[in-house]
Amino acid sequence: MIPVIMAGGSGTRLWPLSRTAFPKQFLALNSHLTMLQQTAARLDGIATEQPLVICNEEHRFLVAEQMRQKGYKASILLEPVGRNTAPAIALAAIQALQAAAESDKPPVMLILAADHVIKDTQAFQAAVKELLPAVEAGKVGTLGIVPTEAATGYGYIQVGDVSTGSQALFSVKEFVEKPDLETAQRYMQEQTPQGTNKWLWNSGMFMIRADRYLEALKQYRPDIFAACEQAMAGTAEDYDFVRVDAEAFKACPDESIDYAIMEPLSKEDGDQILVTPLNAGWSDVGSWSALWDIADKDEAGNAVMVSGDVKADDIMLKDTSGCFVAAGSRLVATLGVEDLVIVDTPDALLVAAKDKVQDIKTIVADIKAAGRSEHHQHREVYRPWGKYDSVDNGQRYQVKRITVKPGAKLSVQKHHHRAEHWIVVSGTAKVTNGDETFLVTENQSTYIPIGQVHCLENPGVIELEMIEVQSGSYLGEDDIVRLKDQYGRA
Repeated sequence: MIPVIMAGGSGTRLWPLSRTAFPKQFLALNSHLTMLQQTAARLDGIATEQPLVICNEEHRFLVAEQMRQKGYKASILLEPVGRNTAPAIALAAIQALQAAAESDKPPVMLILAADHVIKDTQAFQAAVKELLPAVEAGKVGTLGIVPTEAATGYGYIQVGDVSTGSQALFSVKEFVEKPDLETAQRYMQEQTPQGTNKWLWNSGMFMIRADRYLEALKQYRPDIFAACEQAMAGTAEDYDFVRVDAEAFKACPDESIDYAIMEPLSKEDGDQILVTPLNAGWSDVGSWSALWDIADKDEAGNAVMVSGDVKADDIMLKDTSGCFVAAGSRLVATLGVEDLVIVDTPDALLVAAKDKVQDIKTIVADIKAAGRSEHHQHREVYRPWGKYDSVDNGQRYQVKRITVKPGAKLSVQKHHHRAEHWIVVSGTAKVTNGDETFLVTENQSTYIPIGQVHCLENPGVIELEMIEVQSGSYLGEDDIVRLKDQYGRA
């Protein structure tokens, strides 16, 4: 069984913590692990191959680093553009079959989203194990969430008959779209003859053999199948990354697995799809109010989240109730408020009524339309070699705190519009400045003139911390001419 982890998406409803360049699946929201890491860790105890993670080009090093941190050697499949779940899973299925070419058993794909919370890991694993034999035999499996409320934000699965040989598996009558409130309330009341919920939330978690998926896709959406087959015919491997033919994939239609396969298959023969009800504290964490729902709360119903150097006692709540407060850079205090979401980051502050947080995406759209950058990235930006924090900036200067991982190296590059002054705070820097290469140690500095070819490397075993002062007429990140780069960005 190969876990296929879908790690795309921008998570705009969790702004300002989630941003395009660093969306929610890479954040630690309810644990010391990021949501991607939690998804992988949830599989510990199940016999699986190493995960296959699907993400876009921009997030590839985030995925690689977060999986490496937890000891997972994942294969990372890069989508040139987003085309929804059906094409992404088709790429994974082709990749899985190629990897298992020597095996006499077609691989089973366990398709998971990287941004779900599941509190009861044992219940999740039991559901997967319950489905596995039927899926290996050619059935399609899905995990249906036992609903806790008449939610209108999820699609639903109508449960059919009990499957032969298992009281925990049911056939699927149909997949339905997000209902209105009245319909959702009716769904909550209806039960099967066995006394279980007749309607389950569609979690988007599926199990299917790779060959079975491609057969179904070829039958119901031959256009998607053909485009993905062509895209995978032109793959190129780079470290742990697998790149597909960009032009072929761009021609692929945009479609979800629900529309492309699940709905037509359930209409043709619902007995081919089996669902097992999952009651495991599941949430897709689609909003700040959803995160408040699953968070630990004080006696006044307040939930707090801290990150960075901030500690729990850096959030002071007085005469406050029903609030969610997140802090990552400084003291946050509230007085005489209720039912608010307050999220403080170094470069943006959100204050919203808890019942309005579904509309945060409109704020993100306004920020983008105004030509600002706060929708796209944080002040602290991660790179394959480490990270940088934009500490200060003015009309003709910018100050960054740069951290370079041991053994890491920035690209050989030059700038047309800015000069740079580097001051080492801790560690040792190996600097190439024009024709010279030399070491710069703590409290030493070097100057890079405009147009000078230069490079920075950390030859040591501890992190290199340095301050970079940029000056010039243009300080944008696109004024980087990469001449050579070990991460394939040249």
